[in-house]
Amino acid sequence: MTAQTASLSSAPLPQAATAEAPVLHAPPAGVPAPPQPKTLAETGLSPVLLRDLLLKTMFRTNKEHISDLSRVICLPVTLIQELIDLARSQRYVEATGTLHATSGNEMGYQLTDAGKARALDALAQSEYYGAAPVPLEAYKEQVKRQSIRNITLTRQELLKGMGHLILPPDLIDNLGPAVTSGRSILMYGPPGNGKSSISNGIRDALGDKIYVPRAIEYAGQIITVYDPIVHSAAEEQMDDPNSIRRSGNRYDPRYVRCERPTVITGGELTLDMLDLKYNPTARTYTASLQLKATGGIFIIDDLGRQAEPPQKIVNRWIVPLEESRDILALQSGEKFTVPFDTLVIFSTNFHPNEIFDGAALRRIFFKIKIDGPSQENFLKIFALVARKKKMPLDEKALVHLLKVKYPTINNNYANYQPVYLIDQMISICEFEGIPYQMTPDLIDRAWANMFVRDEKIAK
Repeated sequence: MTAQTASLSSAPLPQAATAEAPVLHAPPAGVPAPPQPKTLAETGLSPVLLRDLLLKTMFRTNKEHISDLSRVICLPVTLIQELIDLARSQRYVEATGTLHATSGNEMGYQLTDAGKARALDALAQSEYYGAAPVPLEAYKEQVKRQSIRNITLTRQELLKGMGHLILPPDLIDNLGPAVTSGRSILMYGPPGNGKSSISNGIRDALGDKIYVPRAIEYAGQIITVYDPIVHSAAEEQMDDPNSIRRSGNRYDPRYVRCERPTVITGGELTLDMLDLKYNPTARTYTASLQLKATGGIFIIDDLGRQAEPPQKIVNRWIVPLEESRDILALQSGEKFTVPFDTLVIFSTNFHPNEIFDGAALRRIFFKIKIDGPSQENFLKIFALVARKKKMPLDEKALVHLLKVKYPTINNNYANYQPVYLIDQMISICEFEGIPYQMTPDLIDRAWANMFVRDEKIAK
């Protein structure tokens, strides 16, 4: 599992501040960046929410300098100073009256008794502190700017993303339009032929970066979105804090610039994973899996192996797939819409007609069958794997494999088989204490482990 792949059981602590924003950063050209707010009004958040976020963060982290609070709350220093001034005017914060050389001669600030009481009251309503959220409406605008449907992917870029995979040309012909459309894809076919690897190759081909909010706000509720397990943060182009010239093209530090995200689920997928996750202790929400995948790819692997029937799973996606929006609900029962800007890839070993009705199939835009390789491509894969694993090829052994063994299974080649057979022979050679080699006898022994003989077992 790569850094960009989601673990279904993982979720960031909702009350914990996410990764601190760099002090200064400038995005390279590409996806339009969310502009940095210059005033408190431009954050789109209420002054009370921002003030309470400041008090809770000071209470939980013991930060007392504006530069430190700016990094944790992910707002510019000037806005943190405004919040400090507001809190001071309400007697929630007071200056410590001391300057510290180690903090660049910054004035220190601390909570008053009234400030501590207000922080505790605010924490009782929500334990969330740290990074300021982005209003849902502002987030929707950023999603439009970085939509996965804006991607233009060339044949060369798609082939590069597929890496060393050996694929028939007509498969790339079908995959290219499917990916560039940003619409849903159903890949089906016999097991072991690389549907998961192709899905990963699509992800690698995308290549560009987007901006993921650390958290979003709706109706006063905070929903954490950025998840370091799902989102792979890109390297920042940092400004030199001692430089006179600094980039004017800084983006909103409430966002993290990331690779386009990928969420991969399998047989463990349940429908409740597609809803907001509420933490009753912290009284905060964690984004659903598909919300975390916004701007990227959501791969449902092994469709048909879940506890929920495939038809029910696809029914959950009808509105998102057709209207590019999803409907989520708060604990109160209030429902609201969020953007659905995700390339959904369904992957199954079943024939689509066995698991879907016609209405469901109509809503999946592309259906692509992934067959086993031809004999020619099988031999290319076999040679590629052998070279990678330092297993010398042997013509007599290969003839034995193709003329004796494969006819017993009607010459049904699969992409997983070269790796399986060569790994088996390597294990035998290492056990026997002999150099890596390929012989008809070793082919037979490896083949015997690839299939289970159909027989009755006495009980």
